[in-house]
Amino acid sequence: MAIKDILTITDLNGEQTASKVAVEFARQAGAHATGLALAFEPIVPGFLAAPMPTDYLQVAKNQAIDAAKASTEKFKNYSKLAAISTETRIEEIITGGNLDSIMGHCRLSDMVVIGQDNPDAPEPMREMLIEGLLFESGVPTLIVPFISKGNFKPSKVVLAWDGSATAARAVHAALPILEMAEQVTIVIINKGLPLEGEPGSDIATYLARHNLEINVDVINNPPISVGDALLNYVSENAVDLLVMGGYGHSRMREYLVGGATRDILHSMTIPVLMAH
Repeated sequence: MAIKDILTITDLNGEQTASKVAVEFARQAGAHATGLALAFEPIVPGFLAAPMPTDYLQVAKNQAIDAAKASTEKFKNYSKLAAISTETRIEEIITGGNLDSIMGHCRLSDMVVIGQDNPDAPEPMREMLIEGLLFESGVPTLIVPFISKGNFKPSKVVLAWDGSATAARAVHAALPILEMAEQVTIVIINKGLPLEGEPGSDIATYLARHNLEINVDVINNPPISVGDALLNYVSENAVDLLVMGGYGHSRMREYLVGGATRDILHSMTIPVLMAH
């Protein structure tokens, strides 16, 4: 399926590198891009003996909306320079509240783009948002590292493959991007399990039927975690994009993210496309 509708959660701080990536991706794909800015309303602590002053709450709300509007203006400027079809939206959300309204925007798009949280310019609820997108949106999510310059040229793409359903979903979601790539490599991290036949031949055959030239690399018994092994591989091979399944499950509204997923989210240096 072609990617024709891309939504990005715009940053309230910094240069909005994720927005730049989303806009450039939309330009290359001939897609419509939507910039969704979040206006975070303050939490009113339940333990306060006296109610918060109404004027204080109104000022805080107005400031949040103004910040969201400024964010959408920056997204509009990027979109105008790229000459793409675009729109902007603002969604008000209580800080720490549920993400249902945001997921509603995301579910009617082909892909969501969001930036990794930048410790020097943190965004409200960013980790919670990323995990919500991975496990609740039903849409593939492209996560952009905060060190990105905003470029998007997926010439060398790596697919992390373990034969699981989540990895398969990520591969299917990535097909339109793989068609843009010059080199696609399937990477299998084998932690000592016996492998039957030629590892990766099944997924390589499937992708070859999509007219893609595929390489397969197997990393046997790395002395580090799966996530770190992938990070090392993409760094050593100048990879532009990593595609992988996002692992984890929710319990009592807190997300327990799988080890490889967590490692990648915290230490990524290139854009990562995840699906769950």
